[in-house]
Amino acid sequence: MTPPLYVLTRATVGRALRIGWRPEVHGLHHIPAGGAILAGNHLSVADQLFLGAVVPRHIAFWAKAEYFRGRRLAGVLVRGLGAIPVERAGGRAVLTAFDAAVPVLRAGGLVAVFPEGTRSPDGRLYRGRTGAVRLARQAGVPIVPFGVTGTDVVQPIDARWPRRVPGARIVFRFGAPIDVADGTPRTATDEVIGRIGQLSGQEYVPAYAPLLRLGQV
Repeated sequence: MTPPLYVLTRATVGRALRIGWRPEVHGLHHIPAGGAILAGNHLSVADQLFLGAVVPRHIAFWAKAEYFRGRRLAGVLVRGLGAIPVERAGGRAVLTAFDAAVPVLRAGGLVAVFPEGTRSPDGRLYRGRTGAVRLARQAGVPIVPFGVTGTDVVQPIDARWPRRVPGARIVFRFGAPIDVADGTPRTATDEVIGRIGQLSGQEYVPAYAPLLRLGQV
């Protein structure tokens, strides 16, 4: 069931984003009717906003666990939108995100993951972490790669909200689903990142992106 706050947000904020920025969307037909992981590059905080605006289904986003702690407005919002908390430090704590995401996927839902693990610091595409592939295997669902461009222009790191920038275009390109059942998690992740790079057109960096602080991502 789609959370009521998500329905309201998509009908208000999502509609405003679609009208105000007119994002281009290609390949939506690649998203299957059932469960799937949407895995893409991460340029800006606006990636989640516009992804939710252009995909006409509920998306459960993985959000940093820091947002869920305490009674801050951010925590209230991410919980109400059906987000899944994830501990970026890794170890056993990160498995709680898997425990919450697997039932969503097996029930036919969508989960969005940014395999780089953090926003790109310089617009390039960085090496992917294997969590998305491991989750896809555990839930038995495919990964749909996507590439997004332009979000870093309309909401750079110093902007609290998306802004209108003359000539800026936000473009989403979704690719065909990838079956990641075979191979090692590392090789499958590299394949997913390669497909994302083809869709986004970014230069690839064979190293992990540095994790940014809470206020930066």
